[in-house]
Amino acid sequence: MSGSTRARRVLIIVENLPCPFDRRVWQEARTLAAAGYTVSIICPKGKGYERSREDIDGIAIYRHSLPFEASGAIGYALEYSWALLAEFWLSLRVLMTRGFDVIHACNPPDTIFIIGRFYKLFGKKFLFDHHDINPELYEAKFGRRDFFYKVMLAFERWTFAAANVSIATNESYRNIAITRGGMPPDRVFVVRSGPDLRRLRRLPPKPELRKGCTYLVGYVGVMGRQEGIDLLLASVEHIVKVLGRRDIHFGLVGGGTELAAMRALAEQLGVAGFVTFTGRVPDQELLEMLNTADVCVNPDVANEMNDKSTMNKIMEYMSLGKPIVQFDLTEGRVSAQEASLYAQRNDPVDMAGKIVALLNDPQLRERMGQFGMNRVAQELSWDHEVPRLLRAYDRLFEGSRVGG
Repeated sequence: MSGSTRARRVLIIVENLPCPFDRRVWQEARTLAAAGYTVSIICPKGKGYERSREDIDGIAIYRHSLPFEASGAIGYALEYSWALLAEFWLSLRVLMTRGFDVIHACNPPDTIFIIGRFYKLFGKKFLFDHHDINPELYEAKFGRRDFFYKVMLAFERWTFAAANVSIATNESYRNIAITRGGMPPDRVFVVRSGPDLRRLRRLPPKPELRKGCTYLVGYVGVMGRQEGIDLLLASVEHIVKVLGRRDIHFGLVGGGTELAAMRALAEQLGVAGFVTFTGRVPDQELLEMLNTADVCVNPDVANEMNDKSTMNKIMEYMSLGKPIVQFDLTEGRVSAQEASLYAQRNDPVDMAGKIVALLNDPQLRERMGQFGMNRVAQELSWDHEVPRLLRAYDRLFEGSRVGG
């Protein structure tokens, strides 16, 4: 940055999760701050993140309340409308205090472009951080391509049209930005959600998490409809009742709208004694579960959304040296390669067989775990993404002066 130009100022807006709980957004914010940017964040409140205003590591966080958690199309529309109003109000507060030169918008939803368009009238820049493909996410949640699906496509198109620069989490998303979104290829940068190896520490296993069993299978992630927890529970049922294996416990870490339903389903299937649902827990408890696990799983449903999306949990498993079983999805293979076995899409019986086969083969588990750990360290950790994020920002500010 030129010494004659005031430090670039960034306002990150994220609606989906609070910060610093949203690990990708927090890594981006810390990276920008370390590079000399003045960084502010607007996000929702959440469990453990109830303060309206907080400063962490020199980053100013402004949080707004969400009056309810949506569960249907109309509910999501109301939630996102409320969030958009709260984000706009807080953006005015940031503008009048810390200021900003660019809005860094993280989806879902694809509505933050409305705020970006407004501020572009006053010379601000707009960067779109493409976390989820929203039309496919809508289809995954509701199983239909109706009027609201077309609205999602329109919002996505308008978001890309507003963006000066877009960053994508993988090549599949970059292709969507260029083809469906009409973005010039030289303004779309791939910045993967690499794990922070300083956070994902290897710890001694805690045998009590196995609940008296020989083996532990671990999962971390959201308990939602498209995450396939129902398919995983069907795999557990097959392992226990058909394969007769009662020496395997499953530790499922994470919260979400389907958590209560999944607990009820485990009871209904008669496998509740073999499954621990922790809900959302602090990082320490998450790390204890994953470090104790012999195998980790990703039961994400095979659909257009999940096939094109990079799942953070995969690389977190790999960073801890854990072999993986997942359904055979395009970006899942790109991330894990030889660190995973791949079950037939949406087939809980095949997933069950691969989990048991992997538990029966400690040498294979060791080889797969070592491969994944090396791949993260050498190619996929966040440290490898830092230069890509900074290049995207250099492109954003190319030929312009800021802070005037």
